[in-house]
Amino acid sequence: MSAAEGPLVVGVDTSTQSTKALVVDASTGQVVASGQAAHTVSSGAGRESDPRQWWDALCEALHQCGDAAHEAAAVSIGGQQHGLVTLDDRGEPVRPALLWNDVRSAPQARRLTEEMGGAKFWAERTGSVPAASFTVTKWAWLAENEPDAVRATKAVRLPHDYLTERLTGQGTTDRGDASGTGWWASGTESYDEEILAHVGLDPAMLPRVVRPGEVAGTVRDSHDLPFSKGTLVAPGTGDNAAAALGLGLRPGTPVLSLGTSGTVYAVSKRRPADPTGTVAGFADAHGDWLPLACTLNCTLAVDRLAALLGLDREAVEPTTGLTLLPYLDGERTPNLPNASGILHGLRHDTTAGQLLQAAYDGAVHALLGALDLVLDEDADRSAPLLLIGGGARGTAWQQTVRRLSGRPVQVPEAKELVALGAAAQAAGLLTGEDPASVARRWNTARGPVLDAVERDEATLARISGVLSDAAPLLERGTEAH
Repeated sequence: MSAAEGPLVVGVDTSTQSTKALVVDASTGQVVASGQAAHTVSSGAGRESDPRQWWDALCEALHQCGDAAHEAAAVSIGGQQHGLVTLDDRGEPVRPALLWNDVRSAPQARRLTEEMGGAKFWAERTGSVPAASFTVTKWAWLAENEPDAVRATKAVRLPHDYLTERLTGQGTTDRGDASGTGWWASGTESYDEEILAHVGLDPAMLPRVVRPGEVAGTVRDSHDLPFSKGTLVAPGTGDNAAAALGLGLRPGTPVLSLGTSGTVYAVSKRRPADPTGTVAGFADAHGDWLPLACTLNCTLAVDRLAALLGLDREAVEPTTGLTLLPYLDGERTPNLPNASGILHGLRHDTTAGQLLQAAYDGAVHALLGALDLVLDEDADRSAPLLLIGGGARGTAWQQTVRRLSGRPVQVPEAKELVALGAAAQAAGLLTGEDPASVARRWNTARGPVLDAVERDEATLARISGVLSDAAPLLERGTEAH
């Protein structure tokens, strides 16, 4: 047996590129075991993964945890949002899942917005204006491009739903992840039958939305995972809502997450509805709201630029006249799904390090541009930005965020906040606590605070100017090769 003070719980983060599992002491928050296994994602026009990979990766990650996973009393899955998982009548994938960063459904997003009352209708009805990342647009794309796959589909799930269902045998989701589909009405907190009818999706094909704090099911015995039969399974949630739980966020505290995608969000007591589409009005995992803005190009794009230049990602040099918009995968904020990267201001004396710094500046500019829209009037706009995600420990990322935000920056020491948030949700099943309160008891947000520096208004203005002037090029996009 482990030397834990209290019962053990498992928190899982099934992300775009890997699945991570943590075994956590529910009393102290101490991580007593961990495991991780990779996924593959297709390249080319789309971004797809076989959901069965996620299950195999979960099995591998849990087996790496050893006996501690078998001792766990509860488990919860946090997962990448928006992905469209289509299952046949045997529960097997009809085709690979369309992932959040697959932007082929941009035309369907535009058409759905126009066909059903415009952006204001969608914002008021679902909290968000459909973008190419949203599940409803992916379903519309599939219906147009692969009607045989739609006919074969008997159940529609999100990535975290798929794994939870394989654990319990029951189709369930939660309000946090459901709010990113585009077919969940945020006002009534139920599936929107008018939208579902419009896109030809039977509500019976969707999972039951489990309430915060409710048990989604128990682990069944028809698999080889190292769980005891009857282990409690929490509702799980989307990755951003899980990270918010993992930080124990109180309303108004701003978060900037530097991952494959970049996100800015804060918990709010007010239901968001931004008709511009910049802010997605997501629900959080415990009864409040999680207004969020997301960029498609963050650490992956900057690392790609570093690789092209043959530089370490930290090898930046100050730049004054160079602008790089690193929209390598199209972009969601600003909403430019067909865009590619644009470089302006290149000179004979420009260095590779300056080019790399310009990539950081362009990525952070996009995130900070949405921050004021995410924060409501109750937010403390001088409070430290909580910097999380894979890039948060990078000095170049930290210094760029400080310089362009003019705010202090706090970097939590906890590394796997999505998995920790899922673990806090699992612990809440055992203790009856709100998961965010569990995370605060675990002190997960603890970490150094970097003082504010003067905001670099000149760089912000230059990037905004290039973005405005380049709008026709960015909207036109490039021909696929």
